[in-house]
Amino acid sequence: MSSTCQQHYKCINAAIAQAETICHENGLRFTPTRKRVLELVWADHEPMKAYDLLTQLQKEDPAAKPPTIYRALDFLLEHGLIHKIHRLNAYVGCGEPDREHPCLFLICKECHRVVEGHTESYGNLIAELSSQHRFQSDEPTLEIEGYCGQCQKH
Repeated sequence: MSSTCQQHYKCINAAIAQAETICHENGLRFTPTRKRVLELVWADHEPMKAYDLLTQLQKEDPAAKPPTIYRALDFLLEHGLIHKIHRLNAYVGCGEPDREHPCLFLICKECHRVVEGHTESYGNLIAELSSQHRFQSDEPTLEIEGYCGQCQKH
């Protein structure tokens, strides 16, 4: 996820369309709350913490409580529609939810911008190491911290 996008509504619409397709094909319920949480995660292309999402959701639904957000996030994670950035304890949208893929995240320690990357060699490395050690990864993710180009300039 990178905040270089200037037309967030297109990304949000694409994410919602993909989610609707995935849910329809798998007989899953894409409830209004799940949809809204996915929209909020995608809103700015920035990692969102659960309580920030809750605050946004409560503006529209004052009755929303932490379990509301966590149930929606768990559903979205389980079906590959979002990713969790563990170092930030935050969530970002997944641009390719229709296929399983190991993720590599570059996380700026200054501005917390996150860039998601996919390379075949990273996937092959995970598969090779997992095979060697008879290990099955639940969520093959690598998070790398450093400084983005903008923050390096400052």
